[in-house]
Amino acid sequence: MTDEQEVIGALNAMPDNVSLDEIIEELRIMNAVRRGRTAIAEGRTKTQEEVERLVESWATNRTAR
Repeated sequence: MTDEQEVIGALNAMPDNVSLDEIIEELRIMNAVRRGRTAIAEGRTKTQEEVERLVESWATNRTAR
């Protein structure tokens, strides 16, 4: 399915009174999901433990300033 077809499908699934802001948000979510799926397919993922260590290091670095 092309990008255009996906956008048209998403628009067709929305109610007639949908706002432009809601349309934009839906497209942003669709794009984020696509990027996430691509990252997974390319092996660009982290384990839960890796993420926890990263978050802890961010918190530690922030409080050390």
